[in-house]
Amino acid sequence: MISAAIHGFILAFGLILPLGVQNVFVFNQGALQPHWPKALPVVITAALCDTLLISLAVLGISAVVIEISFLKIALSVIGIAFLLYMGYVTWKSKPSTEENSVQLFSAGKQITFAASVSLLNPHAIMDTIGVIGTSSLTYTGIEKGVFMIVCIFVSWLWFFGLSIVGRLVGKLDQSGKFIHTLNKISAVIMWGTAVYLVFSL
Repeated sequence: MISAAIHGFILAFGLILPLGVQNVFVFNQGALQPHWPKALPVVITAALCDTLLISLAVLGISAVVIEISFLKIALSVIGIAFLLYMGYVTWKSKPSTEENSVQLFSAGKQITFAASVSLLNPHAIMDTIGVIGTSSLTYTGIEKGVFMIVCIFVSWLWFFGLSIVGRLVGKLDQSGKFIHTLNKISAVIMWGTAVYLVFSL
């Protein structure tokens, strides 16, 4: 059981660590929001989406979706559209100040965007299924449950930590220059991911 927990922790951490659209968006919202609790919608949504994907991957249900080419294409097209729109909104957004505070992402937008980058990215889904799902086949019974729970725990821990670090950076960056640059980088990553999905169709 301990080996399953260690395996799940290392694997989940390794998968979630690389800089991607989801991580950048969570960090960005942590930095942009005037108070950390206002970034909780994006944190909880991202973590819940990962919980869903990990659970489906371990239980093997989502493998069926990947086998249906129509669903894969539909998922890709919707994901591309969301990423292009999110990239545009992020590029145009400005650091939080009294003059432009209206440009902050509302809780609804945070939830919508976090869900879209988590659930509408077929490559993220295939990575989850291919790596976590396949790795879970090594275990059965309680060990499989422990493996899944640890993977989910790492995801929640990561997103909460990422938003807190973002908030600290936002406080230190009173001029807003760093966040402004981060917005541009985030937008480019989103557009780059969209282009990658187009060529992967």
